[in-house]
Amino acid sequence: MRAPRPRPIPAGRLALVLGLLSVSLLSGCGEGGDDRAFIPGDPAREGIAAELDGVDYEVFITRELNLRDPEDKQYYSGRPAPPGSGYYGVFVRACALEDLQGTLATSGAIKAVDIRGKEYRPLPLSRENVFAYREQALRPGECLPNAASATSFGPTGGAMILFQIPFVDTENRPFELEIEGRPRPGRPPRVARFELDL
Repeated sequence: MRAPRPRPIPAGRLALVLGLLSVSLLSGCGEGGDDRAFIPGDPAREGIAAELDGVDYEVFITRELNLRDPEDKQYYSGRPAPPGSGYYGVFVRACALEDLQGTLATSGAIKAVDIRGKEYRPLPLSRENVFAYREQALRPGECLPNAASATSFGPTGGAMILFQIPFVDTENRPFELEIEGRPRPGRPPRVARFELDL
């Protein structure tokens, strides 16, 4: 007994299926057809790299610091946050692209922004803080923190940007980390945005 022959798919339905398939495949591609898994212009999720001016930035983790905890005390040894506020560390890695010429500086123009548009500036950290994120020049393929450093091998795996945020403001989620690129003549600088798991 012969198996029944499959019925042909109507041309209109076939076009719809192929269109949806192509959209779903393209939605996972970043600029230039690579596999960055985020759409340029949209905030990247934690764990996803976003390229800005030749540097890949990636937020590993965001978490509140408990200065009574021995591990967190190493990240920040200053005074406790004022009543009603907390310290939140955003741990970031920045890597210069391999195919660049010369050196590139990481961005020092960074802020956190809540859903209402309120901005939060990073707290200054001492020069002795080995976990602090700092603007610095990177050679092609070089990363901040350096791959051989204790910071890179730590539990967070990244350099820390520290914010003081009132607890009441943490209800204004989602928060985004904004990293501003270099000035461009006649145009605003590019900005990489990351949605923070605050």
